[in-house]
Amino acid sequence: MAQRQQGPRIIILGSNGKLGRLVRAVWSAGGGGDVHFVPVVRRASGITDELVWAPGMDLTNLPQADAVVALWGVIPGQGADLAANTALALAAMEVGHAVGADRVFHCSSAAIYAAVSEPLTECVPLVPLSDYGQAKLEMERALLASRRDRGPVPVSLRIGNVAGAESLFAAMSRSQVVHLDRFSDGAGPERSYIAATDLAQVLAKLATLPRQDLPEVLNVAAPVSTTMESIVRAAGRQVVWRDAPAAATRRVILDTARLNALCPLRMENARPEYLVSDWLRWKEAE
Repeated sequence: MAQRQQGPRIIILGSNGKLGRLVRAVWSAGGGGDVHFVPVVRRASGITDELVWAPGMDLTNLPQADAVVALWGVIPGQGADLAANTALALAAMEVGHAVGADRVFHCSSAAIYAAVSEPLTECVPLVPLSDYGQAKLEMERALLASRRDRGPVPVSLRIGNVAGAESLFAAMSRSQVVHLDRFSDGAGPERSYIAATDLAQVLAKLATLPRQDLPEVLNVAAPVSTTMESIVRAAGRQVVWRDAPAAATRRVILDTARLNALCPLRMENARPEYLVSDWLRWKEAE
């Protein structure tokens, strides 16, 4: 498969957010190959070479780029305006048009899927169980509706749990004791995870693929799932069990066959020891 020339310039929107900091750390250490990235923030944060830009500001101040990676978004929380995820995604597309990018990557979520035990392909019916999942689904639909004959293509990345950027790793940062749900079968939660190093490398790879090879949506995770219990124990933390509430989901597993055809990851990349090691490597960037 022929690839575009090496060394793409990539604009990172949301560079000072949790995912943005992790991706920048990996790329700064050479984990993205010859990627040249431009960190964009909505307010000055002291990042080296950062550019300040927010929706509504003049787009002509942004440099030309090959791709835009939109790592910004609104997550669940008290008073969170989840509908703003759509507005931010459309703003990212405007950035892509203005800087001459031919692709814009957006952070979607596994939360758009229904709660089923089987691996979830990108083609299954979407039945979000939360307001956050519904907001991400509406974002994806708005991106498809906004697609033009010319300009960048939107790619919605349904990203699994990122080691170092979700609640389990936050809990392990706070305490030596981690509480996990225990379900009726005696097991705890199981999820599709991806290490920060692998996420950054996937983004770099996708930025260089021929435009025609880019899918509209893509699950992004390690090839197999990982139990939360195994991650906690690999980190040397103690597990304290509690009964899972009725609304809790036992397994959320992403089918990554489509990703594997574009940017294969190894089975070992889902091992709890690997996820914990990668987390500790980039922990200061969280």
